[in-house]
Amino acid sequence: MEGLFDDDCFAIRQAARYVSQIYDRHLANVGLTITQFSLLARLKRTGPMTMKQMAEAMRMQRTTLVRTIQPLRRNGLVSSEARGADARALTIALTAIGEERVNAGREHWYSAQAEFEHRFGEQRAAALRGELFALSRDSI
Repeated sequence: MEGLFDDDCFAIRQAARYVSQIYDRHLANVGLTITQFSLLARLKRTGPMTMKQMAEAMRMQRTTLVRTIQPLRRNGLVSSEARGADARALTIALTAIGEERVNAGREHWYSAQAEFEHRFGEQRAAALRGELFALSRDSI
């Protein structure tokens, strides 16, 4: 049992679920999940991306990405266009409706961010964010 409390993976995943619940609760006000909001916000920042580029940028499995994109496409928040015969070249773009949803969600995202930082502490949150970005950046 002693080893269970030294399990980095479990601790990180448990914390991620906790934080995700905070953000999902806030983003539910605009009908988005945290993953959907992040994907839409990235498209707003970068412009259209291929599925391969998006999967790499978001560090997601392509099958998970497809499941995330399907309801966004169905609801008119993103559009997709095949470029050639290669399905990996499918390009995803933010629609005008999608941009409106991102803009509406931004206030709720900031509220979730403020709630987390209030609970965890602003300095601790900033330090944690830096360490987590370093971890994922260094693993490339």
